[in-house]
Amino acid sequence: MQNKIIVVGIGPGNPDYIVPKGLNAIKQAKFLVGGRRALSHFAVDGQETCPITADIQGVMDFVRGKLQQADVVAMVSGDPGYYSLLDALRREFPAEQITVIPGISAMQYAFARLALPWHDATLASFHGRTPSAEEIAYKPGKMLGLLTDSQHNSQTIAKILMKAGWPSEQPLHICSRLSYEDEKIITTTLQEAETLPLYNHCILIAGNMS
Repeated sequence: MQNKIIVVGIGPGNPDYIVPKGLNAIKQAKFLVGGRRALSHFAVDGQETCPITADIQGVMDFVRGKLQQADVVAMVSGDPGYYSLLDALRREFPAEQITVIPGISAMQYAFARLALPWHDATLASFHGRTPSAEEIAYKPGKMLGLLTDSQHNSQTIAKILMKAGWPSEQPLHICSRLSYEDEKIITTTLQEAETLPLYNHCILIAGNMS
């Protein structure tokens, strides 16, 4: 039987938010791939690990080599289906060789913390990319959930949204350090966000939320 790549979503950060099946797969792994922080939290003695770095091809080579011996478990933040290593794995390996155990994405968690349904929200990412004008364009009643990075943060994105037609008084939730003890959720407006301390690698939710 062909060995599998098991991609486990480890949730927004706090280990309490990983599903039991994913945690069990991680514990039983002989070969474990993940970010350095995830490996420090979950790896145990006897496992051979590979950190996910900018050298994605190196990670793919590790996975390919170890698959000849056993399953390889790859831990990814949030949910594997939402901007994760799963994209690269799908380009390198057949879908039939990949098993995905879903997790709670930071986006999903942010909407949950605000007690907001998100089935009508538009989701986009400024994390290492630029959304299309259509994705972030304003229209009345639109709710927008955004991933951020160090360059595109709560201040710079607020400016971008106002240039895209969003009213300056539009509500904005800045959701930082989600699921951790120092979690912070700030409710402000797009205009006021420019004057507040900047937050990066967080979730921004803009729009009328009544």
